[in-house]
Amino acid sequence: MTFASLFPHPIIQGPTAGGFNTPAQVAAVSNAGALGSLACSLLSPDVIREQTAQIRTLTDRPFCLNFFAQETPKPSAAEVERAKEFLKPIWSSLGWSELPTPAQWCEDFAAQFETLIALRPAVASFTFGILSVEQIQRLHDAGILVIGTITHPDEALAWESRGADAVIASGVESGGHRGTFIGPQEDAKLGTFELLPLVVAAVNIPVISAGGIMDGADIKRALDGGAQAVQMGTAFLVSDESSIGAAYRQRLLTAGDHPTRLTRTFSGRYARGLENRFMREMAVHEHLLPPYPVQNALTSPIRAEAAKRGETELMSLWCGTGVARARPMPAAKLIEILLAEISAT
Repeated sequence: MTFASLFPHPIIQGPTAGGFNTPAQVAAVSNAGALGSLACSLLSPDVIREQTAQIRTLTDRPFCLNFFAQETPKPSAAEVERAKEFLKPIWSSLGWSELPTPAQWCEDFAAQFETLIALRPAVASFTFGILSVEQIQRLHDAGILVIGTITHPDEALAWESRGADAVIASGVESGGHRGTFIGPQEDAKLGTFELLPLVVAAVNIPVISAGGIMDGADIKRALDGGAQAVQMGTAFLVSDESSIGAAYRQRLLTAGDHPTRLTRTFSGRYARGLENRFMREMAVHEHLLPPYPVQNALTSPIRAEAAKRGETELMSLWCGTGVARARPMPAAKLIEILLAEISAT
């Protein structure tokens, strides 16, 4: 199986971690002839198995499982208490007397990886880090194509040298977390259509363009620029099959010219979302906060409580710069419209 033969339409639904992806969404996209992607990074092996089984009851088409390639951290007690103190203005505003210490900082990537091998999806994609040659070979031996996420050409070359089948060139317009793994995250600021030609020129494997791509004209521009497909996250975040909460959905659909920006206040890693009170109040501590996934785990109960209360000013409202052009509708209908727009461009 080759990358080009996987799906007839050059559109990949971007994985949206945090429970916003659903098996129904992934299957709907794949059934429409694009490639659905399930965000597995925050899921336990048991939940990954369960949701993959659900996808397979809904489609017999190829789909992708997406993971964060990362090590489990071991922060000191002092580091954790310091981070909690930075967050005190936020968690105390919820009426809490303390911020709980998480039972775990992240899922065990090694265990997730073994689950992935056993499940054998058509495609697996990775961000935050890079796999070893041996890991990529194991995936290939299991019949799984491998896609790495990159933010500059050196990262694309690194994935190609280790045997990846394709790379996702993620422009700074992309919503959610940046996939930078070589050099400082804050230096990875190339826009989608600045990054694309550099990566296409650098590697001989397929390049998937991502970041601010919202309609058929955007897709056509990326394809004309040498991309073999595009990945669209924000565009599918408001699809009928997405499981984002009502308050989050409403903020996205009424974003207008409200700014998005990169922040590491929520998770300890740069990520793009709608600017809100949490970002502004925590900005003073931005460069003092612990890295992902420690900060992400510490803020998780805050964000969950805020979501429960509908307090979007304390939620991580991840989305890309094109959010004002997001169109709520069934995922399959969106693909139909995108294909018509590509043909009309």
